[in-house]
Amino acid sequence: VSTPVLGALTKPVRDPSDGLKLGITTYTLRQFTLDRAIAMIQQAGVKYVSLKDMHLPLNSSPEERQEARRKLEAAGLVLMGGGVIYLKNDQAQIRQAFDYARDAGMPTIICSPEPEALDTVERFARQYQIRIAIHNHGPGDRRYPSPYDVWRMVKDRDPLLGLCLDVGHTVRIGVDPVPAIRHCARRLYDFHMKDESKAAPNGQPVPVGRGVIDIVGVLRALLHIRYGYDVELEYEAHADAPLPGMIESYAYIRGILATV
Repeated sequence: VSTPVLGALTKPVRDPSDGLKLGITTYTLRQFTLDRAIAMIQQAGVKYVSLKDMHLPLNSSPEERQEARRKLEAAGLVLMGGGVIYLKNDQAQIRQAFDYARDAGMPTIICSPEPEALDTVERFARQYQIRIAIHNHGPGDRRYPSPYDVWRMVKDRDPLLGLCLDVGHTVRIGVDPVPAIRHCARRLYDFHMKDESKAAPNGQPVPVGRGVIDIVGVLRALLHIRYGYDVELEYEAHADAPLPGMIESYAYIRGILATV
């Protein structure tokens, strides 16, 4: 029997310093090593982290996973999850993902499972006591383009199964994220924050506050539902030099949180 991740069933409290737990998905820092990514996260002044597999490969050893967590903890960072992980209807691959999360101490797996795999994912979520946050990916995602598509798949399943609402992909498919946040509140376990140049499939990533997304409305909705997990910046522009855009985005978010 696998060892449960401590606290997987306990909803964390909001960070009093920000009103929300501001974090980052390390896909933002995909061109850099884990050590360099950690240094840049510290420079940006946030502490909650979701690891992408270029910083901790899925085929890593248990020891490598534990070492990655130790590096984060030594830097004062908190590992909240990993992903996005794409899961086939393959029990061995699904088990590998849960072992990966357990070994690293991730309370949440951000993923995109084949619908046929959901029974197996649900069974392993119960066994490992790890939350599942299914990620909506907007235009081109045939399974989960919008948060409502994820909601329909998880709402009647074990409470460990929920969603990661990607606000950029939500807007690019023409869905208003504010009512979606409220609708999906009880299963919202992860959140990808970003901004887009336009509310269309060809929208491009921009620093938060420079685009078309109603960031004020989004943050108010998260506060209204007392969202207790982390709000992860996923800044996809300027992959070779993301730090200025990261810092600008966090400053904009914090400015709003200081006034709402």
